[in-house]
Amino acid sequence: MTDCLSHPTRSDARDNRARILETARAVFGEEGLGTPLREVARQAGVGPATLYRHFPTKQALIVDAFAEQRGTCHAAVRDALADPDAWRGFRTLIERICELHAHSRGFADAFMATFPEAMDFAADRERTLRAVAELSRRAQKTGLLRPGFVVDDLVLMLMAHRGLQDAPRAARYVASRRFAAYVIEAFRAAPETGAPTPLPLPPAPHL
Repeated sequence: MTDCLSHPTRSDARDNRARILETARAVFGEEGLGTPLREVARQAGVGPATLYRHFPTKQALIVDAFAEQRGTCHAAVRDALADPDAWRGFRTLIERICELHAHSRGFADAFMATFPEAMDFAADRERTLRAVAELSRRAQKTGLLRPGFVVDDLVLMLMAHRGLQDAPRAARYVASRRFAAYVIEAFRAAPETGAPTPLPLPPAPHL
């Protein structure tokens, strides 16, 4: 009898945890990491006590909520470093980082360490910066990346990119792709010969 009663309880707990994570990804993604945990609990349809039972701290919830994005970031770094074409690897990493940040304000805040409780993301940031440093050395040897590029330029780029977060979601994605294209051209050592690379479509006029 005890076993029969315990299974629904475990199932309910799993469902609650999954619902909290899904809600946290959506809420933090659109509103940022400053959203109170009570609001996450309310939108998830659980009480604060239930949320804290699964995630004792906000940091624990943030880390688990953005586990998929962190994995995507790790994969982007691995793929870029493995690309035999250093300039292509560098360009692709810039594009994928911008895409990740455009899709989630919360992930962007955590990655940029603008929220003190997201310190677990420091390792992700350092891993990415090391990859960019290595890629930049390789790409500069090809003559395609401007010699004056430094890793801090990536940080500067991401700080500017965060300005897109206030745009509506659809416009933000379009603007992010265009932003990445412009940045890559700015990092290029010299203009391409022949016709320039086409830019992504511009965002809606109201942006």
